[in-house]
Amino acid sequence: MPIELGLQPRIDAALAALRAGSDEQCLSDYAFSNLYLFRAAHDYRFIDGAWPGIAGRAYDGTPHFMPLFTPRCAPLDVLSELIEAYGSLYPVAARDAAELPDNVFVATASPDDADYLYDVETFVDYAGRPLAKKRNQVRQFLAAHKPSCRPFGPELADATRSVLQGWFTHKGKARGEADDTACLEAIDNAARFGLEGFVHFVGDLPIGFVLAQELQPGVFAMRFAKGLDSHVGIYPYMFQHFCRSFPRAVAWLNFEQDMGLPGFRRSKRSYQPAALLPKWRVALLDHANKSEPAP
Repeated sequence: MPIELGLQPRIDAALAALRAGSDEQCLSDYAFSNLYLFRAAHDYRFIDGAWPGIAGRAYDGTPHFMPLFTPRCAPLDVLSELIEAYGSLYPVAARDAAELPDNVFVATASPDDADYLYDVETFVDYAGRPLAKKRNQVRQFLAAHKPSCRPFGPELADATRSVLQGWFTHKGKARGEADDTACLEAIDNAARFGLEGFVHFVGDLPIGFVLAQELQPGVFAMRFAKGLDSHVGIYPYMFQHFCRSFPRAVAWLNFEQDMGLPGFRRSKRSYQPAALLPKWRVALLDHANKSEPAP
């Protein structure tokens, strides 16, 4: 069945169990908001039953089944049948992939899928030579502008949409060419999805916003960050402000995957990630062996 808002309590409860105890290693995919907002991009469908999950397609088009249960808790024949029916189990966290018998299953990971993980100290001061450019961009931004900031709330939805429209106009993109539909739905359903953040202004002009989601205590997935390129340095400034000013403790930021897009990859790597979190694809070992060319 399609991913609908009415499924949120059930799916969120299952994903909360998968997130539990994972700390900063928590995958950004393990949230109902992520499934709902990108349901069309991935053709997500809820598969009910004793061993429920989400069927869909990864960004590279590969079909998969996302278990809404810990894989090691399911009988091996159940996992095998799911793989036969849907192509692979994905995304599977490293700790769960490691618990599956390697004489039955094979796990692989693509760098295109990996989440970018950053220690909060990266953004607090942008210290060190590798982050000197970010540090200088923030200084230049503050020298040129006197920004103000307000916590995101429904009263700022129009200001946030204005930034999104300005971002699309500057990038020369048409509706549907990026994540505009998902972003607009996120703005409308922010409270329901636990999205929190800030909207930044120069005078009365909204120039940027960040919407983040807490995956684990102190671990935040940066779901949406948009800024006007006319204000150079807005992005490093917004990330720094979030880490310094969010009302609860921030320990880690997760910038999600780069999808193999060169621009995303350069941008995310420029912030010097502490780690890349692999998302494992689990297939049957005998199928993997059959697909390999003969020597």
